[in-house]
Amino acid sequence: MHVYDVRSRKDHRGVDLISDALPFGRLWYGESNAASNAIDYARFYSRSHDAVIRVYDESGNVIETHEHAGDFKEP
Repeated sequence: MHVYDVRSRKDHRGVDLISDALPFGRLWYGESNAASNAIDYARFYSRSHDAVIRVYDESGNVIETHEHAGDFKEP
């Protein structure tokens, strides 16, 4: 199972998408809909795996949790 964390950046310039499943460990999103784009990327990247996506507020509390079941199955 892949676990993704969407956290606000300390410099208040968007969010970080953090996971061991990502090739570089973290991605930075800085546009106005950054959290939504990070969640969409995590869903896409884990489309063949089960995943949990947790969204944190600035104080470190989980405010949203998304569970995604992998859609791709071997025949």
